[in-house]
Amino acid sequence: MKILALSGDGIGPEVTREALRVLHAADKRFGLGLSYSEALIGGAAIDVHGVPLPESTLTAAREADAVLLGAVGGPRWDGIERSLRPERGLLAIRAALGLFANLRPAILYPQLAAASALKPEVVSGLDILIVRELTGGIYFGEPRGIRVRADGEREGFNTDVYSESEIRRIGRVAFEAARKRGKRLCSVDKANVLEVTVLWREVMDALAPSYPDVELSHMYVDNAAMQLVRAPRQFDVVVTGNLFGDILSDAAAMLTGSIGMLPSASLDEKGKGLYEPVHGSAPDIAGQGKANPLAAILSAAMLLRYSGGMGEAATAIEQAVGRVLDAGLRTGDIHTAGTRLADTSTMGEAVCAALT
Repeated sequence: MKILALSGDGIGPEVTREALRVLHAADKRFGLGLSYSEALIGGAAIDVHGVPLPESTLTAAREADAVLLGAVGGPRWDGIERSLRPERGLLAIRAALGLFANLRPAILYPQLAAASALKPEVVSGLDILIVRELTGGIYFGEPRGIRVRADGEREGFNTDVYSESEIRRIGRVAFEAARKRGKRLCSVDKANVLEVTVLWREVMDALAPSYPDVELSHMYVDNAAMQLVRAPRQFDVVVTGNLFGDILSDAAAMLTGSIGMLPSASLDEKGKGLYEPVHGSAPDIAGQGKANPLAAILSAAMLLRYSGGMGEAATAIEQAVGRVLDAGLRTGDIHTAGTRLADTSTMGEAVCAALT
C-alpha cells in the first residue's frame, strides 16, 4: 500500500510525523507492507512552487493508494491573491481526486468525559458519524464572486447547487454507513427556505426504500445545531451538504473534549481517500510541541481501515490510543487535574509503545 504524506503547514508536520511513527509501528506488528512518499501542499507549496497544489503533488496523490494530510494555511499567506491561498490547494485536491464523501466520527473516549464542554451525563457514550458531501454545494457552485451593482454598491454572491446524482451518491454512502452502525440516519437540510435542500430531501426519501433496515429522519440545520448541544446521543449517522457539514462537524468536535481528537476521511467512489485531522493548522502553537497528534493518529487508523482494508491494524491503533488515555497522558488541549501533561512527541511515542 502506497501512502503519500502531505504534512502541510502550522502543526501539520508535527502531527503527521507522529501519525507516520504509529503507522510504522503498526506495519512492524502486522506486516502490512506500507510504503511512503512525501510532497508539498498549501503554504509550504506556495513558498517553493508559487502555487498551493503543484502538479507534481497531484500526480503523486493520483499514484498513491491513500493520502495522509496534516493541515494547510496560516496568517503568513493571508495577504496573497485569494485564488492562490493555501486552502485552495486543499479544495483543489479534493475536487481533482473526486473525494466527495467526508466521514467525520465524533466519539467521546470515556477518559475525556470531563474535558467536554458539556456535562458528562449529556455526552457519555457519544458516538456520531457525520457524512458530509465534499465536492459540491456552495463552496464549489458557480457563478460566484464580487460585483458592482448599477447603483455603485458592491455585493458578494455564491451559488448553492446540487444535482440529483450528487445527492444520491452521498446518500448511498450515508445509508451504507448507518446500516453498519445503529441503523439510524438523520438527513440535515434547510428545506423550509432553500430549494436546493428541498431536492436534497426528496432524493433522500427516494433512496430510503432501498434501505428498509435503516430509519431515515429529517432535521433542519438550525434545529440540528441545537440538538447536538441539547441531546447529542440521539444521533447515529448524520448526512448533509458541504456548508452545513462543515459547521456541524466542528460543533460536534467540541462535544468530544477537543477538536484535537477528531480524525476524518474523504473518499472517492472506489474507497481511495485523503485522511486528515479536523483541527487545522493552529499556527499559534506551531513548533512548540503543544499539538495533540491523536486526531492525526486516528486519521491514520481510518486510512488503514477504509483504503487498506486493514481493519485489525486500525482497531489496534484505536485501542492503543485508549490505553494511553487510560494511563493519564494528555496534551494541553485535553489536560485536566490529575492527568499528566505530555508534548506532541511524547504522546506519539506512547501510542507506539501501547501498540507494540
